[in-house]
Amino acid sequence: MVWHGRIAFVADKQPLHGNFVNAIPHAVQIDRQGMSRLLRIGENRLQRFVLLTVAALLFAVAPSRALAEPQTSVVFERGADGYHTFRIPAIVQAQASLIAICEGRKNGAGDAGDIDVVCRRSNDGGKTWGPLQLIWDDGANSCGNPCPVVDTTTGVIWLPLTHNLGTDREDDIISKSSRGTRTVWMTHSDDLGASWTAPINVTSTTKDESWTWYATGPGAAIQIHQGPHRGRLVVPCDHMEQSSRRYGSHAIYSDDHGASWQRGEPTPKDDVNECEIVELSDGALMINMRNYDRSIPARQVAYSTDGGDSWDNQRHDPALIEPVCQASIRRVRWPSDADPGLILFTNPADETMRRNLTLRGSVDDGSTWPFRRQLYGKSSAYSCLVAIDETSAGCLYEVDDYGKIVFTRFSLDWIESSGASTAEAK
Repeated sequence: MVWHGRIAFVADKQPLHGNFVNAIPHAVQIDRQGMSRLLRIGENRLQRFVLLTVAALLFAVAPSRALAEPQTSVVFERGADGYHTFRIPAIVQAQASLIAICEGRKNGAGDAGDIDVVCRRSNDGGKTWGPLQLIWDDGANSCGNPCPVVDTTTGVIWLPLTHNLGTDREDDIISKSSRGTRTVWMTHSDDLGASWTAPINVTSTTKDESWTWYATGPGAAIQIHQGPHRGRLVVPCDHMEQSSRRYGSHAIYSDDHGASWQRGEPTPKDDVNECEIVELSDGALMINMRNYDRSIPARQVAYSTDGGDSWDNQRHDPALIEPVCQASIRRVRWPSDADPGLILFTNPADETMRRNLTLRGSVDDGSTWPFRRQLYGKSSAYSCLVAIDETSAGCLYEVDDYGKIVFTRFSLDWIESSGASTAEAK
């Protein structure tokens, strides 16, 4: 089988966790006239890098069609609607509606205090946004960490959230000196985000008794597309172990369309927390995590073959540098005989500072990231990706020292025409 695409790798055997095993990869370059050339290369990374570089040069000299420029709109802005600051973006698409969700922080930009969960909706692909809607307000307490997922079977949008007393800071909860603790909640909408149910407490089945701090996402969750766990809703989460006082990542999941929720096992290594999950072409899951182990200032990843119940093969991905910050990863296209599929990733691509929000693309299940575009060069932080249709996707992200949350819609051609770079060809 040959995958036809701008740059594609194929193999004589199926990939395992995104890596080709005991196989000789090929590459196919399709120019804009549809002419294909099959290049056979060896297995080492140097040869793969050379191929990616050649492919990028071919793009540079090939006849080009005009690419639509990305379109950006402001969704949430500091001081609007009675809120001091909006933070922690999350976004999903339900039918033709985009639902942008975040925390509305009433009295300051900090992580504790009077914090509500709010949303705005768009019915024109992110060009314009409706009025602010309140999802959860618990007085002076802290509600947040949105991580929505759409159940494609029922059409319901599930929204996991966390809650704590507004007077309890993260350090207090970790040290057990707080008045309360961190709890896990679930709300849902069955009318495309127009209204939301009262949140219910699901802490007893989703949080281990030895954990103090806890967060859902933030960002977006997934529904498994194929295999024995098809239809499972999987939410990326993180926690703090009381005895070690070290962060870890895990998932919670539902096999009954949100009626009940279970907790999976933590990742093998700690010093990771905020995370998102993507399904790979072979049905395995990859969790991509914020990394506190600064021996390598890059994201950590781990893999699951049981639908997120357990994780193994945890490692750094040195191509995905980060300053210790949240990031987003999303499959926007599935593989087919004519296409290797596409996974996108966004984060502040800087080792020390939250700036340079960068969009990357992978056609080999995250093994390499040959495509790269800058979304915002200055101050930028948390983000959330969303697939819109067969040709476009979008990103909701924080900019200007948390002064705004903006949405950028872009064509998949725009990211896939960006070519290879030395930084990603590792």
